[in-house]
Amino acid sequence: MNNNKKKDDDKNKQPKWLMIMLIALAATFALSFLSRSLLADRTGSLTYTEFLEILKTKEVKEVTFNEYYNKVSATVKDANGREVVYTTAIVDKEAALEIINERKIPVSGTVISSGSWVSILMYAMFIGFLLYSMRSMRKGGGLLGNFGQSTAKMYVQKETGVSFADVAGQDEAKESLLEIVEFLHDPGKYAEIGAKLPKGALLVGPPGTGKTLLAKAVAGEAKVPFFSLAGSDFVEMFVGMGASRVRSLFKDAQQMAPCIIFIDEIDAIGKSRDSRYGGNDEREQTLNALLAEMDGFDSSKGVFILAATNRPEVLDPALCRPGRLDRRIIVDKPDLKGRVAVLKVHAKHVNIDESVDFNEIALATSGAVGSDLANMVNEAAILAVKNGRNYVTQSDLLESVEVVIAGKEKKDRVMNDSEKRMVAYHEVGHALATALQKHTEPVQKITIVPRTMGSLGYVMQTPEEEKFLMTKDELDAELVTFLAGRASEEIFFDSVSTGAANDIEKATKLARSMVTRFGMSEEFGLMGLETIDSEYLAARSYMNCADETSAKVDMVVKKMLEDAYAKAKELLSANKDVMHKIAAFLVKKETITGKEFMQLMEEAKKERAEAEAALRERFPEMMGEAAVQADEGVGKPAENDNT
Repeated sequence: MNNNKKKDDDKNKQPKWLMIMLIALAATFALSFLSRSLLADRTGSLTYTEFLEILKTKEVKEVTFNEYYNKVSATVKDANGREVVYTTAIVDKEAALEIINERKIPVSGTVISSGSWVSILMYAMFIGFLLYSMRSMRKGGGLLGNFGQSTAKMYVQKETGVSFADVAGQDEAKESLLEIVEFLHDPGKYAEIGAKLPKGALLVGPPGTGKTLLAKAVAGEAKVPFFSLAGSDFVEMFVGMGASRVRSLFKDAQQMAPCIIFIDEIDAIGKSRDSRYGGNDEREQTLNALLAEMDGFDSSKGVFILAATNRPEVLDPALCRPGRLDRRIIVDKPDLKGRVAVLKVHAKHVNIDESVDFNEIALATSGAVGSDLANMVNEAAILAVKNGRNYVTQSDLLESVEVVIAGKEKKDRVMNDSEKRMVAYHEVGHALATALQKHTEPVQKITIVPRTMGSLGYVMQTPEEEKFLMTKDELDAELVTFLAGRASEEIFFDSVSTGAANDIEKATKLARSMVTRFGMSEEFGLMGLETIDSEYLAARSYMNCADETSAKVDMVVKKMLEDAYAKAKELLSANKDVMHKIAAFLVKKETITGKEFMQLMEEAKKERAEAEAALRERFPEMMGEAAVQADEGVGKPAENDNT
């Protein structure tokens, strides 16, 4: 039986060897013809009489006799100074030697001609190609090796090592994918009622939210083979190679079914086939092959496609229709509860002090994604080791939040006294405007220590609870807070600096959004004048209105900023004594907590009240007039909910 099998294998190999020999024979003729052609281009063929005439009349650099081929060559310089080789068959060697001796031309013996070198090089290249093809065919590849073969990495359940327990903060996404896992586990239960396995799902969300981790968790839970590759793996220089890889991938997957195919960054090959601006033939052919394969394979076999992207708006509609990528699963930034869960998952393998409050860290990291939170936990562990501890404390985690958001402290950057005072008044202006307004978040920390990401100081605010909506009053208060730093500089230094550049940029962006997107201006009402593109990446915006309307928007935004700036100056001017006290303390300490800030603010207000009482006793008539002015609202600060 084994002998029969061996004979069958030999019969199967014969066509391959026959094909290789035929290709080798054809290539030999082609190379021989090519080498002769190259030699003909490099030399000039002529009769022996003409050759002797050249020896007599031309400037000959060297003559070479090749006895093996019965050829003689003369290297001659032409009018342009280039060397030309003339070759002919040897008829009368003595006649040639007589001319050579008479003109004293250098002569050499039997050598291999330049054309022979070309032939040897080409034969060597051909032998190398032949050996490579034989090796590829022995390994099961084609004559061109692995070109067009699938490069997907295949994992089995033990190698993924990821389950849904390792993914936190994405409960809705896990719930949607859990149905897929159950279908792969027990397809018969769904087949009884007539349900079919969805052909695919598209994971959509910002970078770092855990799309790839979710895909691995699905494979780990389903305990099926997991083919993982990126969209760029299909893109090749040669047209048709990407499509060949797609076909090879689906062929392998059907043999391993039930299994999961995960294509990360599918927008690399799945962009819309819009011919208005030209296209890439290779990418479009690859996409066409992918669409055809997704339609062709039988969903009952258990081949499921997972794809991930953060640019869903650029995908081809045919790729996202039902029957291909049936489901769109949003993997968004985690909420407060989700961030707490993510922090706990990443803290499993870190020595954490019992007093650590993850809820406080989660409140301070609004908008952070899973990768950001993982980085913060790691930075906290590094900081703990740096401070000589083998466990992470709350202060380490809070400091790591600042490191990820603002960068490390630049201890080598020393500001002079005037700059230090201006930065202190600038930051206290932000903090005081926050404390003196309603609808604001409490101050957590104020610092004037420069950071590596460019800030000379900042105010850190921590919300008491997470919000998903912001009212117009809250946005107006935020505008005032943004501009309070610049207002403080103008009030206390009669000048302004470049330190408010980032504040002005944020305030302008917020005011423009209020006008163009949120419908919060009287001039334009509920008109939507701006559209957001690439929501999960840069979130670029562009105006969809006339130029005249855009110019009016600029004027409305300018008016909103002017009103907010005037209110900021009014608040700070009415509390100069509080500003002086807190700024002096900040210059001395460089960093103060929100609790210290509120204590200093209360002390300053108490000192003001005592001073007013003393003046009232000493100058009752004067203070009576001041009281009347206060009752009329002159110089009266805004009420403060936070205090």
